[in-house]
Amino acid sequence: MSMAAADPMHHDPAADAESAADGRAMQRLAAGQDAALDELMERHAGRLCAYLRRMLDHHADAEDLAQEVFVRVYQHRARFDPNRPFGAWLYAIAGNLVRDRYRWRARHAEASLEALSETASGAAMLGAAPATSATQTPGEDLARLEVGEAVQRAVGELPLELREAVVLAEFEERSHQEIGEVLGCTAKAVEMKLYRARALLRKRLGGWLKSG
Repeated sequence: MSMAAADPMHHDPAADAESAADGRAMQRLAAGQDAALDELMERHAGRLCAYLRRMLDHHADAEDLAQEVFVRVYQHRARFDPNRPFGAWLYAIAGNLVRDRYRWRARHAEASLEALSETASGAAMLGAAPATSATQTPGEDLARLEVGEAVQRAVGELPLELREAVVLAEFEERSHQEIGEVLGCTAKAVEMKLYRARALLRKRLGGWLKSG
């Protein structure tokens, strides 16, 4: 995992086409065509679940919240702003639910510890371990796994507002502008969050991360 800064001006034609398709689906959903929600879920549910696992470090919580996100999309379909990217709106809803879940965990510490104990070494947060190559030795495989686990722990220890920015930038590959739309801040504020997060990660991980 490289902590090199993302290009804030990057434009992906495929992402632009997906965003346009999302906008059309939301128009149909708002017009009463409920099947459009299935289209949106098919396109976004997998990535959304992965994002929520990284944020919550708990598989069952992530699945529950992913379902709730799409419930909120349906409930608030008439409020969707067609001038705003659907993905930013979707992840903003997800972020609000994540923060609600952490507030719940703070009020129910015993239940939170029980839930977190179900996750082995925080592996759910960043998904599966990095794929290994047939040419790698067992020692190299072990070193790769240890680095992956160290990164998982370090990201999980970041303050929530910094973790959101890192997960969106490094794993969701969102631009600074897109992250700002999700988090409700400017691209410059996102840049500062990522700078602080990367500084903390480099401090905790030492030479394991490439300098940006």
